[in-house]
Amino acid sequence: MLTELRLENFKAWRELNIEFGKVTALFGENSAGKSSLMHFLLMLKQTKNAADRGLVLDFGGGPTELVNLGNYRSTVHRRRASEALPDMRWDLTWRLPAELKIGNPLGSPTDVLYAGDQLRLATSVGPALTGSGISARRLTYGFEGTTFELRPNDSGQFELASEGSNPFRFVRNVGRGWPLPGPVKTHLFPGAARTLFQNTDLLSEFENGYETLMDRIYYLGPLREHPQREYRWTGAGREGVGDSGEFTVDAILAATDRNWRENLAPNLWKKPFQEMLAYWLRKLDLIESFSVREVVEGSSLYEARVRRSREGPETTLMDVGFGVSQVLPILVLLYYVPRGSIVLMEQPELHLHPSVQSSLADVMLAVALHRNVQIVVESHSEHFLRRLLRRVAEEVEPHSGLRLSHSELRLYFVRYRKGAAELDPLRLNEWGGIENWPEHFFGDEFGEIAATSKAGREKRLRKAD
Repeated sequence: MLTELRLENFKAWRELNIEFGKVTALFGENSAGKSSLMHFLLMLKQTKNAADRGLVLDFGGGPTELVNLGNYRSTVHRRRASEALPDMRWDLTWRLPAELKIGNPLGSPTDVLYAGDQLRLATSVGPALTGSGISARRLTYGFEGTTFELRPNDSGQFELASEGSNPFRFVRNVGRGWPLPGPVKTHLFPGAARTLFQNTDLLSEFENGYETLMDRIYYLGPLREHPQREYRWTGAGREGVGDSGEFTVDAILAATDRNWRENLAPNLWKKPFQEMLAYWLRKLDLIESFSVREVVEGSSLYEARVRRSREGPETTLMDVGFGVSQVLPILVLLYYVPRGSIVLMEQPELHLHPSVQSSLADVMLAVALHRNVQIVVESHSEHFLRRLLRRVAEEVEPHSGLRLSHSELRLYFVRYRKGAAELDPLRLNEWGGIENWPEHFFGDEFGEIAATSKAGREKRLRKAD
């Protein structure tokens, strides 16, 4: 689970410091920088996945990339186009799925040097000192009050160092005095560190912790694909549902084939995957029933069948309102990803009725509380926000029955000022109120209400005369 990100010089952000909750929601102006947070995390994920270990950062551009940012010049934040390219820096902290214990590589196997469940990665990149590319400046992992760092020394060569409450002593192999290379990508120590030192196996534990975090990130973009009349499925599973929901039916069929079952809360009967989807579609008041089944046995062609009401005929997903096909990828992704995953979503409310936008908040809260799925969402929906606030005031998510604390939500307002994005944390109290409601948040709603009331009163007075 992500806990905190400090970021400098990425796209609209000159400086960003954000804390994450079980559900983190970003609101605010258009083109202010909300989506850039998602794009940064996706860039890290695709950099980790890149086959080319010589890449410092994978900015994307291929047909299967998660995000396409162009290059370093188009991605790094600058006040003026004429200024020199600055370094991009970040410091990411997350909680591990389980406690990590680091033993003493030169001592007894039972010796534990460090133990904890939180890990931190700090790194920076910038224009290479020679050539036209970029290079990683340094690499630091922080664990239990101790840092493990690959950094340049006074002569410009890289060295391993450790500082903190319990510093680690790296032991160099005798006769191997050649210099260390720099970081690989932005999260890996060079292979030479294992050759030149006797006791660097613990570095792999930190690298694995980071790569596991990246593997747990899933993304759904704002524009979902139109439904099809038929879907071909050959039995392959998918990592998610695709950036635009193009693999939604594949995921449904894979979960069905594996006899996936889930419940809304502890101690409740578990439902098959398609029944869980149908439950939420009914609660969202979109359709009465839902199923995906093969058109003809052995054909590998499938239809998504829905019934709008109990009395109505059964039709394909393509023959009902657009809202169902927009919601379905959201529901599938939230229940298809493994427990402990991190789901990033941009504008899930697009093309949805206000009542459905409100109910999406309940879906996300239920999944976050019961399935331990962390959700980071960017939204323009006031209805979505107000449902979140209502549930905080009620102190419970009604579908799962699980208690909700205002501390489990992190809400932010993003604005663009003086050439850079700014992040305002919204102070949420236990009664579901925002104590620092930003000016013009969702437009001047109260001003519009007052103006409408005044115009109506003056109109009645004129008619009375």
